[in-house]
Amino acid sequence: MTPALPKPIADYVEANARLDVDGMLKPFAADALVLDNGGRHEGHAELRTLLEEAVVGAKAIFTPDTVRHEKGQVVVEGPAHGDFKGSPLRFTYRFSLENDAIKALEITL
Repeated sequence: MTPALPKPIADYVEANARLDVDGMLKPFAADALVLDNGGRHEGHAELRTLLEEAVVGAKAIFTPDTVRHEKGQVVVEGPAHGDFKGSPLRFTYRFSLENDAIKALEITL
């Protein structure tokens, strides 16, 4: 069962399940920051490239199974499966929200 998620995060997760880049990008603020696998991606153009390559390219679908609020962030954990080494892998997504949008996201194993 998917835990209850704030709307921007739920929208991201639902779009990710469809591998829909535009849908995944929509909940992010225009100047959002994503830290993933040692990389730093800022703004929609860089996020689109990341999503196209790392998510759609690997058919990586994240399935959250836990959510908690910690130090002003929404921490969502769960497995991601797809066409990548070690699939499925368990990830932690740390979302910072602002004005009903994802302002920042840190993804770690």
